[in-house]
Amino acid sequence: MKSSKKTVFVCGQCGSQQPKWLGKCPDCNAWNSFSEDIVTDKQTVHRAETQSSRPPEKPTPITDVRQETIPRIFCGLPELDRVLGGGLVQGSLVLISGDPGVGKSTLLLQALFGLASQGYRVLYASGEESREQIKLRADRLKTVHPNILLFNETDLGTIAGQALSLKPHVLVVDSIQTVAHSDYPSSPGSVTQVRECTARLMDVAKLHGITTWIVGHVTKEGSIAGPRVLEHLVDTVMHLEGDAATGFRILRSLKNRFGSTGEVGVFSMQANGLSDVANPSALFLESLKAGVEGSAVAVSMEGTRPLLVEIQSLVGKSTLATPRRTVTGLDPNRFAILLAVLERRAGVSIGLLDIYANVAGGLRLSEPASDLAVAASVLSSVIETPWQGRVAFFGEVGLSGEIRATTNPVGRVQEAMKLGFDRVYMPRRSYQMEKQALLELQKTESTRSDMQIYPVEHIRELRHG
Repeated sequence: MKSSKKTVFVCGQCGSQQPKWLGKCPDCNAWNSFSEDIVTDKQTVHRAETQSSRPPEKPTPITDVRQETIPRIFCGLPELDRVLGGGLVQGSLVLISGDPGVGKSTLLLQALFGLASQGYRVLYASGEESREQIKLRADRLKTVHPNILLFNETDLGTIAGQALSLKPHVLVVDSIQTVAHSDYPSSPGSVTQVRECTARLMDVAKLHGITTWIVGHVTKEGSIAGPRVLEHLVDTVMHLEGDAATGFRILRSLKNRFGSTGEVGVFSMQANGLSDVANPSALFLESLKAGVEGSAVAVSMEGTRPLLVEIQSLVGKSTLATPRRTVTGLDPNRFAILLAVLERRAGVSIGLLDIYANVAGGLRLSEPASDLAVAASVLSSVIETPWQGRVAFFGEVGLSGEIRATTNPVGRVQEAMKLGFDRVYMPRRSYQMEKQALLELQKTESTRSDMQIYPVEHIRELRHG
């Protein structure tokens, strides 16, 4: 009996299905997210390639569950292992995304070479590049190893069949948008195909213990292409970003069931591939010059690691009816709010000025604790007076101008000490809560420093700094 087919419109954000095209999704309120898709009315779908003979588990009281240490597989790239939470977990499903040409395939090849060198067998299924192209890149990166098996395939049934036949330790699918399953008539990259193919790969990973990497495309807005359910299915979501002009690459963990979410790994793009940056703060500040107006250093927490980055601002008289506000590496909406707080609460007249702000090194800051450094940078440019000495800032700025407490103030101050900073401006509330620990930190022999700590309670205090 033939299965009937019908055309539906599927939301690319949440996977909602509607009988006709809608401008706005009624479930997730996303605009222009519906695309046409063809589905079947099959009640059951053949899943022989991912089925297991293992009997179903019985419910167990939580008090009887034994806590076991999760074994890790190290990739040979310390920064990548850091973002993964200490290495790959057997049977996990990892999604890595990034802009075209940012270095996803380069990073994967280097990681696969590290795994292959330890004796792990890797199966690399590519739907975008030929084996010859991958071999050419591997020769350039010097990552050729017989344990890395290549084949070109876009049919998921064939990929799953090869994985179950060869039983590799690691399976790579590059990319998920090029793979299709014959049970679904829609084209590769559609919402249905991406969702169902990821679900099948999850079955392969979980039921047979094959650690699986899948590469995902990104949309023009920078989000992962496909339904949001794609991110919910996988264990780990990582995004590789960077500025081609600087050569830095930032690997950010957006989700991790086996580690810290928001962890960041820093790489430098070299002729022979991506190399780890052991001390990213020193790298981001290598071009920092003293006595430059509009420059301030922020101490930001990226995952569990404090990073010191330079915030640069440029203020000038505007010739437009509406002054220009341009930012790179910061949230434009938060930047606009911060400018309003500066003008209203600190008395800084900036309403008729063009203001440009940039995070040096290509890093994107999303933590609110960078607010104080951004305000200090703009203030320095407005009054045309640089901050004297090596000064660092951290603290969240509220709408009334108050400086709110932040997490891990001791770790931030310690990182600034290691890099030889003279002064640190921090929230007064954080200083009061950690005063004893900060005093002991300054007295410790290994971190002995003449650094001065300035607790601030309101943004207007920066004008007297």
